[in-house]
Amino acid sequence: MNALRPLSRFTLFTFLVLLLPFAANAASVRVLAVQGAIGPASADYLVRGLDKAIEHQARLVVIELDTPGGLDTSMRDIIQAILASPVPVATYVFPQGARAASAGTYILYASHIAAMAPATNLGAATPIELAPSGDKSAAPADDTRMRKVVHDAAAYIRGLAELRGRNAAWAERAVREAVSLPASEALKLNVVDLVATDLDDLLRQLNGRSVKLDGRTITLDTAHATVERVMPDWRSRLLAVIGDPGIAYILMLLGLYGLIYEFANPGMLFPGVVGGICLLLGLFAMQAMPISYAGLALMLLGIVLMISEAFVPSFGALGLGGIAAFILGSVMLIDTDLPGYGLPWMLIVPVALISALFSFFVASMALRARQRPVVTGAEELVGATGITLEAIEREGWARVHSERWRVRSTVPLPPGSTIRVRARHDLVLDVEPWQGE
Repeated sequence: MNALRPLSRFTLFTFLVLLLPFAANAASVRVLAVQGAIGPASADYLVRGLDKAIEHQARLVVIELDTPGGLDTSMRDIIQAILASPVPVATYVFPQGARAASAGTYILYASHIAAMAPATNLGAATPIELAPSGDKSAAPADDTRMRKVVHDAAAYIRGLAELRGRNAAWAERAVREAVSLPASEALKLNVVDLVATDLDDLLRQLNGRSVKLDGRTITLDTAHATVERVMPDWRSRLLAVIGDPGIAYILMLLGLYGLIYEFANPGMLFPGVVGGICLLLGLFAMQAMPISYAGLALMLLGIVLMISEAFVPSFGALGLGGIAAFILGSVMLIDTDLPGYGLPWMLIVPVALISALFSFFVASMALRARQRPVVTGAEELVGATGITLEAIEREGWARVHSERWRVRSTVPLPPGSTIRVRARHDLVLDVEPWQGE
């Protein structure tokens, strides 16, 4: 038994030595990168990235940020995830030339560590989606609403600044006066914690730094941590594509026209299936955006008017009215002035013209199809011609469409006479002589 003890100690020591590299590798820094407007796709990517970092017990999460701003709801989702995270979060405005404007400033203030690369800037955090309208009668209401939004935003960012021990006075100025700061001045004014040239420099400066987390102070150890870049998965990429207002707008229109074509031509199936999928994807993307229902209603009215032009002789009044309603509705559809969330005229005008041409084409095709003579079924027999098979005084037999039919006539008909069907009564046809046209 005594001889086995040294062996057991040696085995345990060897096991611990072999385990040390794996323990060191287990401590990782996860890097999430966001470029462009903050929206549902970026919020989903960041929130799920933080959840994964917590699940894998990451040592630190770094958010590389370059944004002109974004939606308030998406921004607050990200901030709530950061505030609730048991893993420290460092938001890093990167690369050089990047910015953390508007919503990006709030995210920077909410993070445990705020860092910037040289030649970057932050600020201009005034809410802009509720800019005053040009209608003077609505100006007092708009001003009141704007003041409420600004006061709320100022209180929100001041609370974040006080929580992280940063410059609360400048944060409030960024909201009320839309001021901005470059990285060097932000560091001097205690708006950010440090300036780093790249990710390696950031991790080097963070090593040994103390961070308050859940009421306790922890010391960061990033010297031997492995860096893992987390790329957006298929869901985040799909949300990013259909979350673009222009793509969502086109998907919704394709869905509407697909269903319209399917209803006009029952049984085609393909337009209905594709239209239903496109409409659902478009509506899914639109539900996460600030949609004006008045704009959506105007768009639908415009489509109805353009289609009605082919059925009602209005000498272009319905069609022109439909185009005007469609364009106005498209302009009003996205109820915000946030960068990256508007519908440009270069998209609206061509889509309106294509929609008008498509509506006229589909409606005229349906109208011509309705006016064509019936070629199948019982109704097709009315107007058809045939040959009598025997002398007919009142009733006899005739061949119509290569079939024998019982026919009735008000005048006598000799055998071999050419007849025309006037009506059908069950299995008996009413006929009359036909001399041709």
